[in-house]
Order: sequence, then structure tokens, then C-alpha cells
Amino acid sequence: MRRVGILGGMGPQATILLMQKVVDGIAAADDADHVPLLVDQNPQVPSRIRHLIEGTGEDPGPVLVGMARRLVAGGAMALAMPCNTAHHYAPAIRSAVRVPFLDMVELSVNRAARMTGSGGQVGILASPAVRRIGLFDAALARVGVRAVYPDDEPALLAAIRRIKAEGPGPEANAALRAASGELLQKGAVVQMIACTEFSLLQDALAPGAEAFDTLDVLAEAVKDFARADGEGDARPEEGHADPR
Repeated sequence: MRRVGILGGMGPQATILLMQKVVDGIAAADDADHVPLLVDQNPQVPSRIRHLIEGTGEDPGPVLVGMARRLVAGGAMALAMPCNTAHHYAPAIRSAVRVPFLDMVELSVNRAARMTGSGGQVGILASPAVRRIGLFDAALARVGVRAVYPDDEPALLAAIRRIKAEGPGPEANAALRAASGELLQKGAVVQMIACTEFSLLQDALAPGAEAFDTLDVLAEAVKDFARADGEGDARPEEGHADPR
């Protein structure tokens, strides 16, 4: 198995959830059958929301680059980052290391395209920062899919902050369900859970939504990379890895 490095702490529970999904996805007969992971659980990464939405916070990019370099120095053969918004800084990470970056955005765009088909649309349940920076929009447009967002951004941002402070609870569940219902009304049946805080919620989507979680897509990519025989087995066109 090839070792994967995790740029974590954004938030801490989401990082643990990714690890749990990777463990649960392996049909293991013994410890040695599991994926080897190096994890930098760094909750002190500067706030992506403050930097991207409020324009007042420190740039997280240099901190993420430092984490990536430490993980590679420790033996990571690929990198994964369980935070959608932080993928805004993925170009800086890629330019700093010479190992594949398992891109949750590209992987999830490929999944959305398979589910909707060209000319379809996908609802995005995410931090308002994701919409403002167009994190998914250009990649979705390249595969002929249109992104649709809920209108009540303050409610989603409040839910994310509540989860970070208190953990998942009924108020956050209600906010996500309301947003999912709004997306259905806009015609977006296929919906993408694109915030790893929302990944912690259970049964929080509106009835009738066909949803997938970007964190599940990333967990699959981690397992695929770790179990591949050679670096060439992780083909970028299938969403497994960046070739750097």
C-alpha cells in the first residue's frame, strides 16, 4: 500500500470522519490490510471564511504549503485535504510538492457529471465561500453541468459555525434540510454535499434529493491510490490524482 498524507484540521471532526470512511471502506482481514495514512491535524490553519468572505484574515495558503511539505518529507506519496473551501489553495499546494494531489473538487465534478449528464444541473450545499470564489463552477461548466446554490447563505454559514462550535445538532440539520428543499424547488435533484461540516450531519436532506458527499468521493480516491500498483495507475482523467 502507498502512504497518503492528509492535510487536516479543517475541521478536526471532518478529518477524523475521512479517516473513518477510509477504514470502513477496506475489507480487511488484518491490520496490514488498511491504508497507511500520515495526518497533519492542524486546527490552527487560518480561517478560510475570514480570508475569502470577510477579507480580514490571514492567508491560509502558506500554512497549507508547509503542511504539505512536512507530509511529503514524512513519506506521503500523495496528498488529500478534507476541506472543500481550502481547495481554493490547491494550486499553491501542487506547486510546492512533487507528489499527486487527490483533488476533491475535480473528483466530485466528475461524479456530478455522471449523475446528471451533460446539460444537467447540480445543487451545491456548501459554505458561501465556495460560491463566491466559484470553486466548482468552472470545472462543472467544462463538463456541461450548471451549479445551483441556495439563496439563504447566512443560514448555511451560521450552521457551519454552529457545527464547528457545538458539533452536529438539530438546528444545523434543519438549515441544511431547508437549503436542500430550496434546491429541489429550483430543479436541482442531484445535490452535492460540499462542506465537510455538513458531512457530519445525518438524514439532513430533503426527501427526493439524490445526493452525494464530496468526502465520500475523496475517501474512495484515497483508497484507490493507496492500493494501486504504480503511480501511473492513478489516472487524472478518471479523477484519481494530479500528475505532479
